[in-house]
Amino acid sequence: MRKYFLSIVVIVCGVSVTTIYRNRNENLTAKVFSIAKNIQEYTFGKPEITVNKAIITDFFKKYPEIKKYQYDVTAVYKKRNYKSIWYEDNRIIDLASMLYAKVNQLEEDGIDSKFPCQDKIEGIFDTKSLTANPSETDTELLLSSMYVFYAKKVYFGIDSEKIREIGWFLPRKNLSYDDLLDSMLADPSLLNQNNKNMFGQYYKLRDFLKTYREIEKKGTWNHIATDTAVKMYKPNDSSKTIGQIRQRLTVTGDLQQDSKSNVYDNELMAGVLKYKKRNGYQPNYLITNWQVQRMNLPIQKYIQAIAVNMERCRWIDPELANSNEAIFINIPAFQLLYTKNGKRELESSLLVGKNISETAVFSSYLTYIVFSPYWNIPQSIVENELSLALFGDKDYLAKHNMEASNGKVRQRPGGKNPMGLVKFMFPNPNDIYLHDTPSKSLFEFNYRALSHGCINMDKGKELAQLLLKDDPEWPVERITDAMKGEKETTYMLKNKIPIYIGYFTTWVDDKGDIHFYEDIYDKDEKLASLIAEE
Repeated sequence: MRKYFLSIVVIVCGVSVTTIYRNRNENLTAKVFSIAKNIQEYTFGKPEITVNKAIITDFFKKYPEIKKYQYDVTAVYKKRNYKSIWYEDNRIIDLASMLYAKVNQLEEDGIDSKFPCQDKIEGIFDTKSLTANPSETDTELLLSSMYVFYAKKVYFGIDSEKIREIGWFLPRKNLSYDDLLDSMLADPSLLNQNNKNMFGQYYKLRDFLKTYREIEKKGTWNHIATDTAVKMYKPNDSSKTIGQIRQRLTVTGDLQQDSKSNVYDNELMAGVLKYKKRNGYQPNYLITNWQVQRMNLPIQKYIQAIAVNMERCRWIDPELANSNEAIFINIPAFQLLYTKNGKRELESSLLVGKNISETAVFSSYLTYIVFSPYWNIPQSIVENELSLALFGDKDYLAKHNMEASNGKVRQRPGGKNPMGLVKFMFPNPNDIYLHDTPSKSLFEFNYRALSHGCINMDKGKELAQLLLKDDPEWPVERITDAMKGEKETTYMLKNKIPIYIGYFTTWVDDKGDIHFYEDIYDKDEKLASLIAEE
């Protein structure tokens, strides 16, 4: 190539000398440099696009509507020594057009938003667009701004500060615009699914978002008539409402087909059980009017619930799902999962905090177990509830196996202790525990936001046995003996176990079924409003 270029330069010089004799009045030097520049562009391509901090600053003055992306765009270029990202061999790379297509389909990711300079971008990709093409430098920086816009909306979600304001204290994933862009440049297909940088649940919900939007488009989400005189429907009942419930369960996939029958038969019973499991109800065949009312929520509410929970997934570190051992709690589902080595070891029903004493969303590490625990009664309960009982009955403490010391009250171990016979301790500023309870009948309720904020579980003994399974000093017999309610015994775990307490009103299980749970703390609407403000 070098010899070829030198040969051309020789020819140019020859042409230049001839030109000197033909027209001495021309600016020969300028002409030689012009010809040389054209040859260089022909031989090596156009010079690289120049980007620097000053050019970026001028660009965002020109496009103030996207100025909020300036800091992140500048950071991305600084990492790359201000080299072009979107041009290669004088052509826009394929990733840019793929990204443009994704930005035009943000509704698939549950996002109702538009890139502020969408009309300028159209001129780059749409040959039929009447919009004038931006300059190459503007194109470069518009594409980078569009990338930051897309990454923020899809991969990062709303700001951490706003998340904390709504009470979400699970750790956010550690991801930078620069690293994400590197991965996409290396493999553009990651735009479709990126399990390394996105919590896997996100893509499962995205599939169902498409499904429910198709249902909305078809218009098959029909209203179910209710009869105020009928409190509930049971097997063998016959009613127009039964037929409408059957049609709905066919639409949601709980039934394979709609037989059009108005009789509550065996086929419908199977569909009802599946529906109830997906919606956090007790697995029985009774259909209450309250449950029918929930079925009658507009499909847009279900679509919003999916989109809102996709937003929550944007904050989660994908590595969370790969924990060797962990406890996962979903507050609206009233459910605990204990997993080890990628296998589900235990599933337990829960009681969580009432509306006035919400169970907090956070993470910690389980460090020790207390068998036959005392209940150290919170001062708020002593002042607001216990003081009234003591006023009416001076022997209240003795009758309830309680004792007072230095203004504090605790209940001794025993079968009636609200902590039950075992509690699992993890340091946290909310003074929340995971513990057993003597009130086992409460687990039969559909709605179980009934505690003062702590988390009560119905399988405390089973969890303790699993956690101590590999400790030969704690066989099942010793655990049983320690849970007789006679003496408080503490066991320090050899390895701390991560515990994650989250809030998901929509979840897709391992079988591929979508679950909808009641928004017990009214967090979905608040989050939807925050997303709309972004």
